Amino acid sequence: MTQKIKIHLADDHQVLIDGLTNLLRTVTDFEVVGNSLDGTTIYDDVINNEAAILLLDISMPKKDGIEVLKEFNQKGFPCKVIILSSYDDLKIIKEVMKLGARGYLTKKSAGENIIKAIRTVNLGEEYFDDYVREKIFSSFTQNNPKLNRSSFSENQILSARELEIITLISLEYSGKEISEQLFISLNTVETHRKNIMKKLKTKNVIGLVKYALKNNLIKP
Repeated sequence: MTQKIKIHLADDHQVLIDGLTNLLRTVTDFEVVGNSLDGTTIYDDVINNEAAILLLDISMPKKDGIEVLKEFNQKGFPCKVIILSSYDDLKIIKEVMKLGARGYLTKKSAGENIIKAIRTVNLGEEYFDDYVREKIFSSFTQNNPKLNRSSFSENQILSARELEIITLISLEYSGKEISEQLFISLNTVETHRKNIMKKLKTKNVIGLVKYALKNNLIKP
């Protein structure tokens, strides 16, 4: 029997919690084990119900999501955290990721992304919806004169994230820089690099740079 992924929901709107609970219960290997309407008891709650994933809102009464993450940092993370918020401010996104969140979803995109986000983060990877990922990438590369962002949508071989990774490698960013600036693990960067090289049937970085130049991802 497949072990279920235990999920705790934290949001100050009961209607949203009820809606998410109903949605997640349609997934056979998901189990909603608890919920919180404020941040004061979240740490103890997820310890007691052994949740693997916490879906956490930022704006909550008594103790907000950022304060909850700070508490987790002090006491040790009892589970993986995905932020589910109405906020899409880059400063807030960066702050919660630096505090240890493993994913970030805006509420407007949650319906189509939340199941994938939970599965991805549960496997130890990071997850951002397309809008958040784009914001993070653009803030990192906006001042690089060699970037040619307009060509990204024309590519049919690589995914959006793979296009970002191959572009950053071609712009001579190190794996560590990519990891730190995109809030993904070094292992995730390396996995993307290997997958890109396999798709493009190239064995080295020179091949990646040639592809990026040929497809106008970067300027000479």
